[in-house]
Amino acid sequence: MILTILFRFLGPGIATVVTAVLLTSISPAIAKETGTFMIAAANPLAAAAGRDILARGGSAVDAAIATQMVLTLVEPQSSGIGGGAFLLYFDAADHRLDTYDGRETAPAAVQETHFLHADGSKKKFYEAVVGGGSVGVPGVPAMMELAHKDHGLLPWKDLFQPAIKLAEDGFAISERLHFLLVRDKYLKTKAAAAQYFYDKDGNAKPVGTILKNPPLASTLRLIAENGAKAFYTGKIAEAIVTTVRSDNQNPGLLTFSDLANYKSVRREPVCADYRSHKVCGMGPPTSGGITLLQILKILETWDMPAIKPGSTEAIHLVAQASALAFADRGKYLGDADFIDIPVEALLSPAYLQTRANLVSASESHIPFEPGTPDEKQGALGLDDAIELPSTSHVSIIDAKGNAVSMTTSVENVFGSRLMAGGFILNNQLTDFSFTPVTKEGPVANRIQPNKRPRSSMTPTVIFDKDGNLQMVTGSPGGSRIIGYVLETIIGVLDWQMDMPTAIAMPHFVDRNGTLDLEEGTPLAEQKADLEAFGYKVAVRSLNSGLHGILVTTEGLEGGADPRREGVVLGK
Repeated sequence: MILTILFRFLGPGIATVVTAVLLTSISPAIAKETGTFMIAAANPLAAAAGRDILARGGSAVDAAIATQMVLTLVEPQSSGIGGGAFLLYFDAADHRLDTYDGRETAPAAVQETHFLHADGSKKKFYEAVVGGGSVGVPGVPAMMELAHKDHGLLPWKDLFQPAIKLAEDGFAISERLHFLLVRDKYLKTKAAAAQYFYDKDGNAKPVGTILKNPPLASTLRLIAENGAKAFYTGKIAEAIVTTVRSDNQNPGLLTFSDLANYKSVRREPVCADYRSHKVCGMGPPTSGGITLLQILKILETWDMPAIKPGSTEAIHLVAQASALAFADRGKYLGDADFIDIPVEALLSPAYLQTRANLVSASESHIPFEPGTPDEKQGALGLDDAIELPSTSHVSIIDAKGNAVSMTTSVENVFGSRLMAGGFILNNQLTDFSFTPVTKEGPVANRIQPNKRPRSSMTPTVIFDKDGNLQMVTGSPGGSRIIGYVLETIIGVLDWQMDMPTAIAMPHFVDRNGTLDLEEGTPLAEQKADLEAFGYKVAVRSLNSGLHGILVTTEGLEGGADPRREGVVLGK
């Protein structure tokens, strides 16, 4: 793909030279470096922007900001300043892990019946997704600014220059972006997106087409010069509110006050020991950290290092542990600012042992019922939120050993399909449960004013037994993110794989229902054996986008998911 674009737009002479340079520093799957820094990200242009910031002496947070701004332009289907994110930052000097919540918030005027028709029936998913009614207050700019104030080294405005230049000069449409433009049925129904991504006949602009985005360049320039407040007030805020509220299909409720009042916040990380390692993640409002830790602690019951990767036994044990944790996730997890989440009880070794005791060695008992981690917990209904995959992940280690693990999203592919100021607006409100109350009680993840929807994003940082940084990783993938990150961690920690091999392992995921096996892999051949265990099995595409960096005795080792177009760059 890179060769095709280079030859088309640079000519064979220059393209040959540039290609030679790229191939010495970019691999779609692996980079092993003895140098001082590394970044793994979902697009070569975005990764290059982050790498250049690191080379200038920038911090991991500086690089994450530059990378995110370029991703806004070149990977609009997945993330951007119109969406939300969670960021983990490890400070090597202080051995401190800070976590930043940039999740979107619901409008103040929203009601719990937001996703119900007048007769009480639930809206269909895409009926709710497409248009302004699904848009929450974006959190990325505020989160980035907060993290930069704490850990940035280079000037804020400098971090926007690579994305501004690319937006003005243009970038070539990649194969993946083109594929998603062709497949999407809704994007071309929105005027701004149709004009930008499609030709006058409604056809997706072809691979290699140079896309220029002057409106985004103007937006980024305003934020670069004036800080995140330029996003949440003034002309950018006006463009967002007007776009959301004037949508003729599904108008939303966002106001200027909603934007002006948004705050990114620091949260406490959630951590647990896994064998001789310490695994840390993001706490609520994402479910990723707690659910991942529950699964790992349940799996500690078995000698996973002795079990063959990809075997029926391995799949069975991981599926059972995952299903048990997902059962709890559906009942207890949401925004901790609005509900009482029994985090300590959910991660209690005694409670998780009772959950592990439910696993049979010879048959599946899925679906499991939620457990009772805390007898004082009030009655709650089960969540029915649908999380579809369109997200991005960035892993970074800078020259001082500081690290960032950031997962960032607009939720569905191209979010709400609305554009304002040259960027895609999220549809994160559809991560709330459409049903606010069931016969068992109110749903923890029901929509409420100013509330943050539950997420599955699972940015993760892992330490060795001495407390030294060992690994940073994460993935896109909707609610399957947790399973993808889990597999990679087990691959590295239990099965002693290198980072690229662990990332490339065939996927299997169970979210307390159907057991998904990745099509086109050897796992698909085990369908009948697993059905004999009692599983309902589906063979399907499992398109993760894992990015990870492992600290080894030989230096940094990075991996980028071969299922997508990400790369690893370092020095």
